[in-house]
Amino acid sequence: MTQAAIDCDIHPGVPEIKALLPYMTAFWQDSFVHRGIDGFDMMSYPPNAPITCRPDWREQGRRPGASLDALRTQALDAFGIGTAICNPLTGGQVAVSESMGAAICAAVNDWIREHWLDKEPRLRASIVVPAQAPLLAAEEIARCAPDRRFVQILMPVACEMMLGRSYYWPIYEAAVRHDLPIGLHAGSMYRYAPTSTGWPSHALHDYVAQSQTFEDQLLSLISNGVFNKFPTLRVVLIESGVTWLPGFLWRAIKTWRGVRAEVPWVSRSPAEIVRDNVRLTVQPFDAPADATVVERIVNQIDDDRMLLFASDYPHWQFGEDETPLPPGLSDALMQRIRVDNPLATYPRLQETV
Repeated sequence: MTQAAIDCDIHPGVPEIKALLPYMTAFWQDSFVHRGIDGFDMMSYPPNAPITCRPDWREQGRRPGASLDALRTQALDAFGIGTAICNPLTGGQVAVSESMGAAICAAVNDWIREHWLDKEPRLRASIVVPAQAPLLAAEEIARCAPDRRFVQILMPVACEMMLGRSYYWPIYEAAVRHDLPIGLHAGSMYRYAPTSTGWPSHALHDYVAQSQTFEDQLLSLISNGVFNKFPTLRVVLIESGVTWLPGFLWRAIKTWRGVRAEVPWVSRSPAEIVRDNVRLTVQPFDAPADATVVERIVNQIDDDRMLLFASDYPHWQFGEDETPLPPGLSDALMQRIRVDNPLATYPRLQETV
């Protein structure tokens, strides 16, 4: 009997601020209402964009991913998922106000606990933290970590500065202390343009540019010595794509060999560090539907521990008659991606909660 898969990336439809007010203090409830921003909608994807939801998954009058019953039918049961990690994409990480961002993130965590985790035993969740306030983020991690159903810390990949900077180290210290991976999800706090030459004009450009941001942030973590300071830290790149990785590793190794004197703390090859400390979800994979090409890319990555199964529900990156996994994977590698690698990456998934 095939072991049920572990889905490392699903997206509950987080409601507007008004639905989150009961999970906030009286001060913040009054503040949002009196400012007239209690109707603020935090949906991250354009609601009617094709990529936001597969056509046969859409429900009239309801935001994609908002129905727990639909999630059960369309994802958990359809894809044979035994456990799924909820990654709420929320505007709390965009708020310029540190305290407001922290209030929204905390409310989202409590909302997901009550409305999803308490109602479906197959679900786990990431702790949404205000990356614009690392000390407050560490406090939120400490608040939520005792609930073992929270299995990861979630941040957008594009924050206020490069993630290797010591400014963010309180978050990494908290992650290591509670043995929780850091999940970097495609997305931005929009403090800076996502490209090196300015702001894109369309969602297409913004979306495609995310892979470059993942490369930049990964190299920042390596070159600033984050994995030297926190050698057990695990970082999961979520919705980053996969096919950019072999070229990135080749160039990182080549350049490190020439200028390693500038970063003496990077005492190992960048490829070794990435293979030991970094994981990637396989949706989207960003490769043609050619099994030989996929096999070649996997061979170039040269480590069967790195890839994690994900459906990205309700977002739509694959055909209606396809599975979330690319072709060309051996049965042994499929087992590792679907079950073994997620269990090794998220220790709490091995527990009975």
